[in-house]
Amino acid sequence: MSVAQDTSDHALPPGSAELMPPEALARHLAFMRREAPKVESDWMQVDTYKARIEPVAASMIDRLHELTVSVFWPHRASDIEMVLGLGTGYLALDEIGRPLSSVMGFPSGDDFTMLGMMVTTPRLQSQGTGGRLLRRVMTEQAGRDLRLSATRQGYRLYEGAGFTPVRLVYQHQGVARAIRPPEPVQGVSIRPMQESDLPAIRALDTHAYGAARTAILDALLRVSEVLVAERGGAIEGYAMIRNFGKGRVIGPLVAEQDGVAMQLAAEFIIAHEGQFLRLDTIIESERFEAFVSAAGLGVYDTVTDMRYGRLRRASSGPMTYGLAMQSLG
Repeated sequence: MSVAQDTSDHALPPGSAELMPPEALARHLAFMRREAPKVESDWMQVDTYKARIEPVAASMIDRLHELTVSVFWPHRASDIEMVLGLGTGYLALDEIGRPLSSVMGFPSGDDFTMLGMMVTTPRLQSQGTGGRLLRRVMTEQAGRDLRLSATRQGYRLYEGAGFTPVRLVYQHQGVARAIRPPEPVQGVSIRPMQESDLPAIRALDTHAYGAARTAILDALLRVSEVLVAERGGAIEGYAMIRNFGKGRVIGPLVAEQDGVAMQLAAEFIIAHEGQFLRLDTIIESERFEAFVSAAGLGVYDTVTDMRYGRLRRASSGPMTYGLAMQSLG
């Protein structure tokens, strides 16, 4: 039986087997068979002791925070509290309750899930805990297109699971400094969001993100300041800013062109001069990245946007210039 046919026990998103490179499909099948009994135990052997797998619950904020601190993620407890209400997942704990690894899935619509909060404590990154949790979540999300942001440490794990790279995500951050506002795009004005703008914002986000992430967008709207770009009475871009990590994060930011994205970002940068800001962009635009860097938000790190199944993120029209956060896309 060929590799492309041998998928009966490891459901793929409809039509995705034909789209996946043969080597990626082969890696996925091998990955999913590894330690994947029909009835999976909630216990696993890790080094010299056993660890238990528990569903993520609201009461686990402190444990997840401890785990993110171990890998130097900047998330505050309140940042973790927000994402816990948006998805489901698992946490691996050792015999005395210390967190070892986590993974979550954030579904949007009937056929798409963003994977995030994938953390494994450094001392155990070669012990298989992250892979075990990933297999469990992928099995539960069978038939959906998936996306994740892969760190350098996790890239080989996700590649082995059948994910294919799309492009880099550039993490810009730093203390915002005084900038000259960009040249306005003719006919475009920036203003605070009004309640009547919500349908247009949702439509822009659905196009750019590749799925209707209603619950995620609602949660972000509750804790963010929101600006829109308007031209002739129509909304053609939007941006949010909220407290996150070491300061504030600009994102999501959706626009159809560099100039509009720069106008939106500039409003927040100028308003928060002297404060720590972050913006994660997946758009490969030298003009936009140069503007953000000139404002004091240099490239601090990169991760890789990876997909499993169809490519859902927009590459034309309204596009994602700023991620909400790497775990939410």
